[in-house]
Amino acid sequence: MVSEAVNLEARAERAESRRGLLIGLPTYLYLILFFAIPLGIVVVYSFATRTRTGATALSDWNLDSWARVLDGTALQVSIRSLILAAITTILSLVLSYPFAYWIATRSARMRAFLLVLVMIPFWSNFLVRTYAMKFLMGSEGPLSLISQLLGGPPVRVLFTIWAVLIGLVYGYMPFMILPLYAALERMDWSLVEAARDLYASGWTAFRKVTLPLSMPGVVAGSVLVFIPTLGAYVTPAILGGGKSPLLGELIVSQFLQARNWPYGAALSVAVMAVMLAATVFYFRKGGRTL
Repeated sequence: MVSEAVNLEARAERAESRRGLLIGLPTYLYLILFFAIPLGIVVVYSFATRTRTGATALSDWNLDSWARVLDGTALQVSIRSLILAAITTILSLVLSYPFAYWIATRSARMRAFLLVLVMIPFWSNFLVRTYAMKFLMGSEGPLSLISQLLGGPPVRVLFTIWAVLIGLVYGYMPFMILPLYAALERMDWSLVEAARDLYASGWTAFRKVTLPLSMPGVVAGSVLVFIPTLGAYVTPAILGGGKSPLLGELIVSQFLQARNWPYGAALSVAVMAVMLAATVFYFRKGGRTL
C-alpha cells in the first residue's frame, strides 16, 4: 500500500510537471527565438574575421576581436562608462532614498498618488523625454533664458558629460525609487520605534535599523540603474553630442560606421557579461529577500 501510494504521488508530480512545461512552452519558444538565438549569433560573430572590404568572414574563427576588447580606446571608453554608471547609481540612490522614505511614511491614499507621479515618465517614450531634456539644457532653453533674465551668463550644459549625467539620473531614477519604496513599505516600523525608545538618535536608528532592513531595495535599485546605464546609447548620443563616447556609442559605431561586426559583437558580449555578473550579484544579495 505504501509503495502504491508513493507511485501514485510520483505519477501525479510528473503529470504536474508536464502540464507546467506545456503551459510555459510558448514563453520558452519566444525566449529561444528572440533571445537565445540572437545572442548565440552575436557570440559567433565575435569570433569571426573582418575582411578588407568590411565584410564578415565566418569561416576564419579567431580571437583578434577579443584581444582588442581591452585595447587603448576601448579601455578608456569602458572606464569612462563604468565611472559614469557608478556615479549615476550613487546619485540616483542619494536622491531617491529620501523620496522613497517619504512616500512609505504617508497614508495609503497619498502613497498611491505619489507612486502614480513616479510612474508618469513611463507613460511617454524615453526618446521623447531625452529630447525634452535636450531642449531644457540647450543654450536657448528655459534654463539659459532664466539665467540671462537674472543677469547671469547663458547656461551651456548641453553636449557635455554633465548633461549626460543629468539625463541618465533623470531617466533611470524611477527604477531606484520603486524598489526602495517596496522595501521600506514592507518594513516593520515598530523596530524603529523600539530603537528610539532605547534612546537611539534618529541617525542611529536609521543606520542600525532602517538602512539594513531596506538593503534589498538598495541592492535591487542599484542593479536596475547600473545595468542599463552601463550600456546606454540614446542619452549619451543626444545629450553628449558624441564628445565623450560611451560603450553604447562605441558598439553602435562598430556596426554602422566602421563595419567591424566581429569587434562590435565582442564588445557587446563583454558588456553583457558584466551585466550578467551584476544580475547574479543582485539575486545573491538582494533578489531573494526583496
